[in-house]
Amino acid sequence: MRVLVVGSGAREHTLVWKLSQSPKVNEIYAAPGNAGIGQIAINLDIKATDFPGLTKAVQDKRIDLIVVGPEDPLALGIVDHFQKLGIHTFGPTQKAAQLEASKVFSKDLMQRYSIPCAKSVSFSEFSQAKQYVIKKNAPLWIKADGLAAGKGAVFAETTDKAIEILSSMMESKVFRRFRGESGYRRYPHREGDECLHHYRR
Repeated sequence: MRVLVVGSGAREHTLVWKLSQSPKVNEIYAAPGNAGIGQIAINLDIKATDFPGLTKAVQDKRIDLIVVGPEDPLALGIVDHFQKLGIHTFGPTQKAAQLEASKVFSKDLMQRYSIPCAKSVSFSEFSQAKQYVIKKNAPLWIKADGLAAGKGAVFAETTDKAIEILSSMMESKVFRRFRGESGYRRYPHREGDECLHHYRR
């Protein structure tokens, strides 16, 4: 069996390492891979979000199975894309990937089905988010919905700081790949409230 692992991080390195131990796997490719992965698989110079490039590689290399690691291609629908082409692909569909890619989606889902979670409220307008922050008072957490490479959560110790962060996210669009979506959440394990500043695509 010929396998393509999509991604270039430690997660993908681990996947490649484990797949290489299977007697059913004859060849392993990684796109784009990294130096460590290159020691046990064949790296392909193709970005994880380059669907046309990945499709050509899958066809040229006669790939039997695709294993996707990173959140970005999953959120963009890579599993749906290759499933439509009849290629076995391991990973959540674009709709299912929203549980990881969108804080608003996952929070709405949990609240809709009474799954225990911290309380939250989301906003799409800066003026509404600002009024809510003023009403709730700091300290607050401001979070960006969507994939923000671990940089989408900012702690605001004061109300003025919270408003400044909201403005930078919702008005200045520091996360340009998303549109503004903001919310509030209280955590029982720490003093203060959490304001979730979500961004949707």
